[in-house]
Amino acid sequence: MVGYWEIPEGTDCVRKAWITGRLGAALGLIGSAYHIVLFQPESVFKGVQTAATSTVTMATLGAVFGLTTCLSAHIREDPEDALNYFIGGCASGIVLGARTHSYATGSSACVALGLLAAFTKIGKREGWKIIGPPRL
Repeated sequence: MVGYWEIPEGTDCVRKAWITGRLGAALGLIGSAYHIVLFQPESVFKGVQTAATSTVTMATLGAVFGLTTCLSAHIREDPEDALNYFIGGCASGIVLGARTHSYATGSSACVALGLLAAFTKIGKREGWKIIGPPRL
């Protein structure tokens, strides 16, 4: 996410939504390519429809996350708080639940994406490394 972490929290919300939306679209395109390869569609139209649906859904989830996180940071008194990221992830989960017409999907995705986003923010702030050489 080139440039995302350089933008101060709670500022330039449109740019943050644009960056996260593009990332979501890229992930949706990659995921739909795997889906099309593994589950051959009946026609070319069905394949294009699958790719478009997945890509647009993921782009929407990314943009909702970026916009909600930024607006939450702008409104709340502590823009560096991980709760802003939890709120953004939860909002994306709720949109996913609405997309699938499922309360169970929406509520579980809200918690899962919210926690993932909050831990990502905490890890970024505290310098956690997922890969790389171990510190001795």
